[in-house]
This record gives sequence, C-alpha cells and structure tokens, in this order.
Amino acid sequence: MEQLLKIAFRELGTEEIVGTQHNPEVLKYAGETGIAGVTTDEVAWCSTFVNWVAQKAGLQKSGKANARSWLNVGTKVTVPEPGDVVVFWRESPQSWKGHVGIYLGVSFDKKRVYCIGGNQGNRVSVSAYRTENVLSYQRLSNSKSLVIPDPELKRGSSGAAVVALQDALKILSINVGTSDGDFGEKTEKGVKELQTRKPNLAINGIYNAETRDLLESLLLA
Repeated sequence: MEQLLKIAFRELGTEEIVGTQHNPEVLKYAGETGIAGVTTDEVAWCSTFVNWVAQKAGLQKSGKANARSWLNVGTKVTVPEPGDVVVFWRESPQSWKGHVGIYLGVSFDKKRVYCIGGNQGNRVSVSAYRTENVLSYQRLSNSKSLVIPDPELKRGSSGAAVVALQDALKILSINVGTSDGDFGEKTEKGVKELQTRKPNLAINGIYNAETRDLLESLLLA
C-alpha cells in the first residue's frame, strides 16, 4: 500500500474553486477513472478520488461515485493498516450517505480515525472522523490476477515471492505488517496462523507445498 499512499499524498491541497469555475484537477479524478456525471467540483468527490488513487496504484476500484460502493470492493478486515480503505456512515448507519478515505491510523484515545481523502473540507486533506462512524475497513488487492507464490519460502527468504505471500496472507486478514519482501518474524507468525486453518498440517512457519495448497484453497473459496 506504500505506492497508494504516495500517490494520495502527492494530491494534498487540491481543492475546489469557489464560484462558477471548477478545478480541472478535481474533475480529472472522474475523467480518468470513467466515472460519469461528474462535471463540476461541487458534487461529492470522495469516492472519485479514492477510485483515482487506487487505479493509479494498480489496485481494485469501485468505479462508482458513492462512498458506500467501497463496501463491496476488496476484503473486509478488522485490523486495518495504513493504505486500507475506510468507509464511514453519515446521518445514520442505514442511510445511503457516507464518506470514504484512505486509512492512516487512530488517535491515542481510539476515538478518531485519521484518513487522507478527497472532498474533506472541500480539498484533498488529512482529516479525523469518529471511530463510531466506521462502517468497514476494506483491503484492496492488485487489480491484476492475484499471485500465489511457489514454495518453498521460509524465514530469511526475500524478494517478490515473499511480497506476493505477504499480500495474499493479508487478504485472509492475517496481519504480517508491511509487504516488504522480507520473510521475518511477522511473516513466519502469519504462515503459522495460516497453517492452523487445516487440521494435521505441521505448524512450522515454512511456506511449503502443503501450505501453498491451503492458501490457494482459501483464496479461491
């Protein structure tokens, strides 16, 4: 998710133009993602912004202008990481209204969620929202085919295959930290957690052929 965050932060400060003019930078978010009907910077564009950032990062997108469309994109997670999508309700949980941004973290007292997003104070900004208004955290995967790496990988392994393994584990809500390509302690613990999901599978933290088969079966279920 590092690339997604870099793309989003490069847009900080992009804002609406007061009056009859419209900022072409805001309109590009809809134009480049193919979201129809956005012809002014006066309409709600939080979802359009997240779509644009996700597309630029090569990740899944909702393709829609409404914030709650993101509830059906990616995988719901309970332990969010920076770069996950966070969906909030507005007015009530049952309302169609909402807001969507890119999760950054929570306040010390856990009462506020910080996110970077569009249409936050009429601009791309970092803002805080009430934790109680969160509908869901969604983890996006690559818009291309998911890569399930070949075995064998174990502690000390590194490279693109480890990144693919880390990404796949996170889709299953297994927390392995940042997908950095380093098979360290967190990734080993993640593999062990995966191995507990099949009876009689050795829980050794080694991504071997049997573990790959389990990973594939869970991802394709």
